[in-house]
Amino acid sequence: MTTIHSLLSTASQQLTAISDSPTLDAEILLSFILQKDRSHLTAWPEKELTEDHCQQFKTLVNKRYAGHPIAYLTGTREFWSRPFTVNSDVLIPRPDTELLIELALLALPENKALNILDLGTGSGAIAITLAAERPQLTVTATDASAKALALAKKNAHQLGCTTIEFCHGHWFKPLTGQHYDLIASNPPYIAPNDPHLAQGDIRFEPQQALIAANQGLADIQTITDHARQHLKAGAPLLIEHGYDQQAHVQGIFKRFNYDRIATHNDLAGNPRVTTGVYNT
Repeated sequence: MTTIHSLLSTASQQLTAISDSPTLDAEILLSFILQKDRSHLTAWPEKELTEDHCQQFKTLVNKRYAGHPIAYLTGTREFWSRPFTVNSDVLIPRPDTELLIELALLALPENKALNILDLGTGSGAIAITLAAERPQLTVTATDASAKALALAKKNAHQLGCTTIEFCHGHWFKPLTGQHYDLIASNPPYIAPNDPHLAQGDIRFEPQQALIAANQGLADIQTITDHARQHLKAGAPLLIEHGYDQQAHVQGIFKRFNYDRIATHNDLAGNPRVTTGVYNT
């Protein structure tokens, strides 16, 4: 029989070649297989595992060694302290995007019924988090991918946010005549020739949710332009973007006559979200 300690040790050595956190990766995968917290692994290192568990674990470790993201292997990723189901139809929620949540909550008065919009919702992380944090909000979420919307609806149900309206369509197309007190989006913003597309987890994520024309700025420009017809007077637009796109994105906001333009840094100190207000 194989113990927890020996299995983790072997897996960690194997994953050292491809991961910055091989031990953590191995522990997360084994915890997933055993359906136990990682503290269980520490408390019972000499516990012997069944052959079935060992084989399941080795299969996942081999997939991780091939580059598959941990979140896709376990089918979940935490965002804003909530577990979101994820698969290869959606981007993996990242800590950088939590900045967008922080800024949205700061911009939205508490205990006030407002309409907000999440464009390109993917797993639903932004829409669901805002709906959960501010239950009085009316939240709409769109996505061009029917598969992504199906997963977002599943997450909303699992997390008890059953009032979100999910709309299938590209950006604002399903929202004719609708106006919002805040619009937020984490759109595709990676250039087609960006070398990062061939590295790490991003290799396995949906390309249509990552890549945009015009050096990654095409969708940001489309959203910034058309948001003007859907923002209420004085309502903010919040867009996540690449760490090196601050000047370009601010330029787009200025071109479409937004006011109070500001770019905010993520936890790593990188420019990550640009905000602005359009007054008709």
